[in-house]
Amino acid sequence: VQLQASGGGVVQAGESLRLSCAASGGINSIETMNWHRQAPGKQRELLARLTVISGETTIDANSVQGRFTISIDDSKTTTYLQMNSLKPEDTAVYYCNAITRRGRSRYAYWGQGTQVTVSS
Repeated sequence: VQLQASGGGVVQAGESLRLSCAASGGINSIETMNWHRQAPGKQRELLARLTVISGETTIDANSVQGRFTISIDDSKTTTYLQMNSLKPEDTAVYYCNAITRRGRSRYAYWGQGTQVTVSS
């Protein structure tokens, strides 16, 4: 599975961005698509999860609850992270992540990351 993240940029506080994560290769084995972020000097943080087969979504990070939404397109190849009301503390590198299942084993794949910078 290959993941290509895009959509990052520099925005002002209060503005919105939509990140995209395009998956290719072995996409039928993907169970969940997730978004994480890592700010300078901090650990990587899980933000949101989406179960591909059901479309069920979970926002894991309290700091983005009510502002961020995860979704997937009809072809189930591109996952989005809609980020509204951005704050300077949202500045980070954002990563998409796919969890696949083959038999009893699960595997994790990562995109390359996209930088989001929010100025005050």
